[in-house]
Amino acid sequence: MPTLSSLSIYPLKSCAELPLTHATVEPLGLQHDRRWMAVRSDGTCMTGRELPGFVHLRAVPVPEGLHLSAPGMPELVVPVPPADAPRLDVNVWNDICSAARAGDDADRWLSTYLREPARLVYVDARMQRPVDPKHAAPEDRVGFADAYPLLLISEASLADLNTRLPQPVEMNRFRPNLVVSGCEPFAEDRWKRLRIGEVELTLVKPCARCAFINVDTRTARPDSAQQPLRTLATYRNRDNKVMFGQNVIARRTGVLRVGDPVEVLEEV
Repeated sequence: MPTLSSLSIYPLKSCAELPLTHATVEPLGLQHDRRWMAVRSDGTCMTGRELPGFVHLRAVPVPEGLHLSAPGMPELVVPVPPADAPRLDVNVWNDICSAARAGDDADRWLSTYLREPARLVYVDARMQRPVDPKHAAPEDRVGFADAYPLLLISEASLADLNTRLPQPVEMNRFRPNLVVSGCEPFAEDRWKRLRIGEVELTLVKPCARCAFINVDTRTARPDSAQQPLRTLATYRNRDNKVMFGQNVIARRTGVLRVGDPVEVLEEV
């Protein structure tokens, strides 16, 4: 039986991976995952696609809010915005939603590190961002993840890719929440419903990849040969999109733990 081999969150969109041994699954995905985001003054999201330095920005949830650290920067704790915090309409890949602003201190910190004006916003209870209704139920919601609450990839799929690359890459290039071991390469393409511990998940569609996966998380620089996206495009191209991993929605929430067995309830 496949096994859940790792869990990760990215509390601020595009930030460094934060591995966990256990995590609570909520309707929006793993607790604390992508609940914060940097935006420009017009509300458009800022990501590691155009600002690779994001991958060296470490964001850690703390009881007060979010602890930020990055090379050359003082550490900062950002409180969770209060219910009456100022709001900003933000744009996440053409989804417009109203988010809570984190405040001037956080904005200055981010602007200094990213070297361009930035604002920090938060997914609060008032923010509503529906998941694409073509692949979800009307009530499904997502935070600041690209499109879906969770992303799953198998270790075997990465191993298959690495046999084709000039230099192997690590799983954190692909920013999954859930990594599964003990299955064949791309077995996740066939899975439709899973049970992991007390959690039930639906795999709704393959994940289309972009140039962000070419950013080396050790150097915070894009790969000059456009790898691994270039190689993936030679054998994982579907409808002119490069697919790697599966987008996932939770149908029963609960706690996940590394080492949990992964039961395949239904395949396509």
